[in-house]
Formats: sequence, C-alpha cells, structure tokens
Amino acid sequence: MALLELRSIRKRFGATVALDGVTLGIEQGKILALVGENGSGKSTLMRIVTGVLMPDDGEMRLNGELFSPSGPLDAQRVGISMIHQELAQCAHLSVGENIVLGREPRRLGMVDRARVRAISRAALSELDGADIDPDALCGSLPIDKRQIVELARAIATDARVVILDEPTSSLGKHEVERLFQVLDRLRDAGKAIVYISHFLEEIQRVADHIAVLRDGLLVATAESMTSEQIVSHMVGRTVEDIYPKSRRTRGDLVLRAENLSGRIKPISASIDVHRGEIVGIVGLNGSGRSEFLRAIFGLDRTASGSAKMNGKPTQGTPHGSWAQRIGMLSEDRKEEGLALSMSIADNVTLTALGRFGRMGLIDDKSQTAAATRWTDTLQVKCASTSQTIGELSGGNQQKAAIARMLFHDVDVLLLDEPTRGIDVGSKEQIYRLVDELAQSGKGVLLVSSYLPEVMGLCDRIHVMREGVLGPSHSIQDATAESLIQEATS
Repeated sequence: MALLELRSIRKRFGATVALDGVTLGIEQGKILALVGENGSGKSTLMRIVTGVLMPDDGEMRLNGELFSPSGPLDAQRVGISMIHQELAQCAHLSVGENIVLGREPRRLGMVDRARVRAISRAALSELDGADIDPDALCGSLPIDKRQIVELARAIATDARVVILDEPTSSLGKHEVERLFQVLDRLRDAGKAIVYISHFLEEIQRVADHIAVLRDGLLVATAESMTSEQIVSHMVGRTVEDIYPKSRRTRGDLVLRAENLSGRIKPISASIDVHRGEIVGIVGLNGSGRSEFLRAIFGLDRTASGSAKMNGKPTQGTPHGSWAQRIGMLSEDRKEEGLALSMSIADNVTLTALGRFGRMGLIDDKSQTAAATRWTDTLQVKCASTSQTIGELSGGNQQKAAIARMLFHDVDVLLLDEPTRGIDVGSKEQIYRLVDELAQSGKGVLLVSSYLPEVMGLCDRIHVMREGVLGPSHSIQDATAESLIQEATS
C-alpha cells in the first residue's frame, strides 16, 4: 500500500483546469519521478500535497488515514517536506539555526544552542554531511552543501514524504552524484521521495517509478521508461525532433576575444564567433565559463586581454554592449536576468526606455506595441505584455528575455544556460529559435552544462578547464566522451 495516496484530485483556476482527476500513489522506500512540461500540473499537485492549496475534488490518504492539511505547517507536522528549486533558507543564520527553524529546542525560555548543534549533527551525519559545521553561516556554503542542509531539515522534522523540485538545476556533475547518493540513503531509510526534474538522464538514474502529467492529466505511469517514451508522453514528440539544425552559412567574424582574463576567472580565454554559427562552451561548474561571458558583456571587470565587436573594442559595460549590439541571457534569470515584479513590456524594453519617451515620461502605447511584436513572434504565453513577468512559467520568462535581445536587434547573443529549469517543450521552442537566429546571420555563443544540447545545437565547441579555454573542436570531430575527458583531465 502507498504511504501517500492521491485519489481523483481535481483543481481549477477559473476556466483553466489545472488537475483533472489525478490518482497517484507514493510508496515508502521508493523514489517517484514526477515529470511533465511547465503547466502540466506538477506544481499544483505538490502544492495540494503540502497544504498550500485545497483541491476542488478528490481526497488524499496518508498511511491509510484521510489527509487534508490546513496549510504548509500542518503538512510539515505530519511528515510532508518539500525542497524547492530556489532554496528557502536564511543565509544570515547558521546551518543549525536553519535546520531547526520554527522548531527551536528551548531551555529555561532560551534557545538551547547545544541541542541545536546535536540535532543538526545527527541529521547531517545521516546525509553524508558530517563535514558541514552547524555553526557556519548557511549563506557561506556552496550550493550543493546548502541542499544537504535543506534535506537535513527534513530529517530533523522526521519527514516521511520528501518532495524535491529540480534539485540539480544549479549543481555540477560531482555534486549531482553526491545528491543521488544521499537520496539512495534516504530511500533505504524508508522515506517516500517525489523527484521533479526536466533532466531525463537523472530520472533514469534515480527513479523507482515514473509518472507523467500532461495538461492536468496523469497520462502514464511505469517502473521504467526510455527517454523517448518520457518525451512522447510529455509532449507528443520524439527526441530526434528536439534538436533542430538547419543549413547555416558561416559569415564574417563578428566577435573576437583574445587572451581575456578576469579578476579570478577566466585566466586566459580566446574565441572567434562568426555570423551564422553557434559556438558552444562546456566545462565543469566553476571552470570559468559564465565568468567569460560576463567579462565579454561587461558585467564583470577584466584584468587583461581584449574583446572586439565587428573589429572595434568592446566598451566593457552592459550599456555599451547593448549599444554595440551584443545581448546576454544570464544563467540566473530570477536574480539578474529579469525584474520579476515588473511587466513583460518593461522587461523587454527596459534597457532602451529612452526610445519611448522624453523627460522621464514613457509613451505606453509605443512601448506596448514594441514589446508585443516580439512576444508574439516568440509565442510567449501571457494575458498581455502588461502582465507581471514573474507570473509566467520559466520557459516563457526565458523567451521574454530573448525577446529583449531581438528588440535590440543584436548581432551576437551570449546565452548562459538558456534552458536551465524549463521543461522539454519549452526547451524545444528555444532550440528552434536559437537555430533560426543563427540561420538568419546572428552569432551565438552558448554556455551549457547539458552536453546533449551543446552537441545538438552547436557548430563548434570549446572546453573551459580551470579558467583556461581550450581550442575549438568541430561538431563532426567532438564526442561527449572526448569533451568530458578534456574538461576533467
């Protein structure tokens, strides 16, 4: 019998049917992979499980008993814990304080610090986290150890069901494997685990059972599925359709960086990007890939070397880069890529608002028309461009960020992890868009941690290792094995 049973769960938001009679069991000592495109109903279903939302119809049973949490704290009290993609931690508090937050042990009316440390050490040791100091500031830890802290909080609350939403989106290969070992340990300890991910290879590695949602319906469940089967159930398309590569004509040199170095990384990086081609950069997390793009765009200061756009030195600032028709898509769209509280129109045109008014006054009609042109072109799903961009799905946010570059009519697109945290269907749309931009004569420099998309999209690939950018490899000569070996040797 399943530890947690969901029976005929339904939920509507106005005219939108988010969940349409989903029945699903989550078993003790098993990892269930829950997959589906953005908007398929995954988040709504988990928000119901964790007490954030109430279902319109259906019921839940926990260990055979009716389960209807009145809120997130109620769900936590009975052993339901969710770890979000954006970790919910207090960076200014210690590791131990984060682990016991809201349930601090007290003695004589004061927080019992010794007990906090003991609880934290016990939980961390269960997760191969004995090297994490309970007194260390949480914000000082690398992302993989902060994830261990989040799991330790679930252990400390004696969670029976642990839900992880895109837990590896910010992790490197070695950190991902460590997380998988921790999940194996939790599974062996009898926890029921729900694992939400867009990475098909991870699902194959970690899942005991796979459930696929599409348009609010549970369309498939199985103990195992091939990547082709998962994609087919999710979006009705095959893996071969995901990576388009049109006939591209390599044109003139548009961007050149020579021996570029930053304050820390990159140490030395030289690259040429021509019109009509997509050049990829791969490497381990921390190798300097993102720092290289940031140095070209002017987000990070350079220590030496040079970059030229159409034969002229770059200006070394984001404002100057936009003026020279260089656009950048940041890997962290929530923190620095988008202004989530502002409208879609503002985000698309924010870097050139001077075009739409004088003396500080904005011509809303002109701004809306400009933004709508590109959001329509990229098929951004929204009510209107006046909608707050933070309300959009991750894939639509990413397309809106790309719309900003098209609005500027850039000649070079610097794309840093352009499909991180978005579903397969949205990835396919972005892949087709990037391919079309290259075919139209744009130069594209792409950084990605996901080798299949680099191999599937790029014409040439460089490997960044410890701050040094290696030579160019044509896609015909490169293999995944050779790239990994160069990145790790």
